[in-house]
Amino acid sequence: MESTEIFKKVRKIEIKTRGLSNHIFSGQYHSAFKGRGMTFSEVREYEYGDDIRNIDWNVTARFNRPFVKIFEEEREMTVMLLIDVSGSNDFGSQTQSKRDLTAELAAVLAFSAIQNNDKVGVIFFSSKIEKFIPPKKGSSHILRIIREIVDFEPVERGTDIGEGLRFLTSAIKRRTTAFLISDFMTDSSFEKEMQIAANKHDLVALRITDRREMDIPKVGLVKFRDSETGKERWVDTSSRAWHDAYQQMIHYKSAELNREFTKHGIDNALIYTDEDYVKPMMQLFKKREARR
Repeated sequence: MESTEIFKKVRKIEIKTRGLSNHIFSGQYHSAFKGRGMTFSEVREYEYGDDIRNIDWNVTARFNRPFVKIFEEEREMTVMLLIDVSGSNDFGSQTQSKRDLTAELAAVLAFSAIQNNDKVGVIFFSSKIEKFIPPKKGSSHILRIIREIVDFEPVERGTDIGEGLRFLTSAIKRRTTAFLISDFMTDSSFEKEMQIAANKHDLVALRITDRREMDIPKVGLVKFRDSETGKERWVDTSSRAWHDAYQQMIHYKSAELNREFTKHGIDNALIYTDEDYVKPMMQLFKKREARR
């Protein structure tokens, strides 16, 4: 993507999401996600000049590059955005792709967080950890995050949600609010990692989907391409047997995911690419606020 296109897209997202966070989300966000005034520590990648005594050897060994511990005293929250950048997020049958929707959701959460004087960090993951942006404050930091989401090109195309959750658990020491933003389209189990992360952090799941993924129209013989593996196959979408089997699979996976969210006490929202995300997000915030 050309730099001018990136700038225009980032600016458009900034104007829309900053307005939403200022006038709609900020009060609800503050009520639903309050800081606890705790001393905390986190990790970031080693930089030249860092004290080697602060190296976190467990995280360093896990990811084969040095990480150091950072100790601070904060009264505000730290918010982490776990963003799925796998190939399936490029899909969108309506006005925007799942990646575009993810960028807007991440931006509105980030702007709401900095209005609350919270820090915001990001973990980009595919089938591996693609990039880690340590938590910071400030609008310029948020704009960097939006720019990264808009123009990020992952090395891998697959999905490993468990890997993203493992990194969160290892890298962020203090209890934090973590938003897991993904389409959750994976055959790999991540329930164990989700349980561990939810026990340590306040984990919130935002499931991004497109209606065409939930209900494929009957348009005859179509060649499908898996955006993560590159494999192609012809499918007769008019076949009732195939259509029924596909619907059963989608409903089963959705039910299993909801069961796991409920079992481990994870607040969640289902958001479609063709709908206004304000309503499901407000419902999520109000649900949390009612429990406080």
